[in-house]
Amino acid sequence: MDAVKILVIEDDETLADTLQFNLELEGYDAMKVYSADEAMDLDLPSFSLIVLDVMMDGTNGFQFAKRLKSDAATASIPIIFCTAKDTEDDMVTGFHLGADDYIYKPYTIRNVLTRIKAVLRRTASPATPKKDAEEDVITYKGITVDKRFKRCMVDGQEVKLVKKEFEILSLLISTPGRIYTREEILDRVWKREAIVLDRTIDVNITRLRTKLHPYGRHIITRSGYGYGFE
Repeated sequence: MDAVKILVIEDDETLADTLQFNLELEGYDAMKVYSADEAMDLDLPSFSLIVLDVMMDGTNGFQFAKRLKSDAATASIPIIFCTAKDTEDDMVTGFHLGADDYIYKPYTIRNVLTRIKAVLRRTASPATPKKDAEEDVITYKGITVDKRFKRCMVDGQEVKLVKKEFEILSLLISTPGRIYTREEILDRVWKREAIVLDRTIDVNITRLRTKLHPYGRHIITRSGYGYGFE
């Protein structure tokens, strides 16, 4: 099977080289360029994922992402922004442009690799479907989430979760490393079916952490941004 092709667009040569090296260690076919303008000359549709900086000379990352998403040949390529632009407005802009994840600098290589794996898993081509067991049952250490039977096990013992607790856990554990804003959690779990206060989400997260003991610590808070699982 051909290795997954990943393009790194990063104007910091040390970071670009480090990302490429570690991606190749993980078995990916990784390529790096130091600007979005340089990337324009590549066969972009051949890549399975693009790791993209924002602040670059010439065409910046946001402009490049907009071009990708406006072209039918490249619109479906997943994008992960890795950038020092760390305000909430910047993150929202990135997601509005179609990003699949948004990582702030400084970051760890382990975090980036975990996010890449999660995005590739989420965006896997329908031509290579996963087995039902892989789609519906998620296991992390002592936690098992069975989406088919709406059941959560902790160290072999069933833990009773109410519907919203289960749906929040399923969302977070399915995409390790990604931070979801409260607005995203509302859209995906409550689906705007009711007026829900931010405090309601916080209460559900607190209950989840308690019920998942000792694994509740893996549900993390990024102050000012939201929640994730790592």
